[in-house]
Amino acid sequence: MDIKKVLLVKYGEISLRKGNRAHFEHQLLDAIRFNLKEVNDGSLRVSREQGRFLIENTSGDLDFDLVLPRIRHIFGIAGFCYAVKTKARDISQLRHIGREFFGEYIKGKAVESFKLETKRSDKNYPMSSTEISSQIGEEIWEAGFGLRVDLHKPDVILWVEIRNDVYFYVDSESGEGGLPYGSSGKGILLLSGGLDSPVAGYLAARRGVEIIAVYFHSPPFVSERAADKVHDLTQELAKFTGGVKLYTVPFTEIQLFLKDNVSAQKLTLFLKRAMLHIASRLAQKENALCLVTGDSIGQVASQTIHSLAAVESATNLPILRPLSAMDKQSIIAIARKINTYEISIRPYEDCCTIFVAKHPENKPSTEAIEKLEQRLMEGLSPLLDNAIATAELN
Repeated sequence: MDIKKVLLVKYGEISLRKGNRAHFEHQLLDAIRFNLKEVNDGSLRVSREQGRFLIENTSGDLDFDLVLPRIRHIFGIAGFCYAVKTKARDISQLRHIGREFFGEYIKGKAVESFKLETKRSDKNYPMSSTEISSQIGEEIWEAGFGLRVDLHKPDVILWVEIRNDVYFYVDSESGEGGLPYGSSGKGILLLSGGLDSPVAGYLAARRGVEIIAVYFHSPPFVSERAADKVHDLTQELAKFTGGVKLYTVPFTEIQLFLKDNVSAQKLTLFLKRAMLHIASRLAQKENALCLVTGDSIGQVASQTIHSLAAVESATNLPILRPLSAMDKQSIIAIARKINTYEISIRPYEDCCTIFVAKHPENKPSTEAIEKLEQRLMEGLSPLLDNAIATAELN
């Protein structure tokens, strides 16, 4: 019988996209093929198989250890199923394949009960899903494995899918979920070296936003190790996105100007507005449609609702704040999951933290902030222009 190991790739919410579902499927399919390009000698095939993707080796069994590390973190994939595929259609053959596959799976495992679940996408198959499950389940029960059937809380479920071919699988592994990277357009991520902004970038990317990072560098107030830290963060994010552009913007002159012309209580607000001015200009250059920040409501004085309103009026672009309703522990949990936590806690401060006042204003008037900034623009505007002109793209 023609039997081989394959990988079924499931996608989640893409299946709910009606008119533009094909667009999302093609983007996800392209991402999988791209990630496998360097290990594909021509024998790996990725194809659509009635509501999911199939990855197989055309000349034999698929090497899961070769394939999975390269596609595990692709956004849009809900899960992976380690399966065997057969072209056999006769129920006596399927009974035999099911018994052999299941018997191999339970070797050395503490399994006492099982259940069969059949999905029959091919409605021309001459048996119902219930009948197929009953036939293969009977074969396993009679095989002498010493297992009982439990339809409610089985230790193991053997899945059988009748499609163009027939698939058997037990184990599945969760994927990253979300939407294919880049399917929602571009956004500028304001990336500091802290815990929050990398997590915000990850969550935005998971919703299909192509992120372009901007880091504001202030030597000699921060060391080059702070810049290295941000570069390392983009490398971690790139494991999920395939790559991240990083603009490093010189910010020292702007900081010194604002420090000399704004009260300490308002300084952080003006620094953040200057960042939004620059990020908005870079967004125009990159054809990005939004900004992404790591703001979490109430976490610090500059992230109260009043402060956020006073800062965000510096741009006409929508600002995505994926962390806005999250607490610090939830953010840290995601940072650990995506391997940015250990990088973020390195003891090198970003350009804002070294200028924070002891008692910053936390209920500023947006109108007052805008009026004061307008009076400063004659001196501030050329500094903003120069920062953008001398920004380095990595």
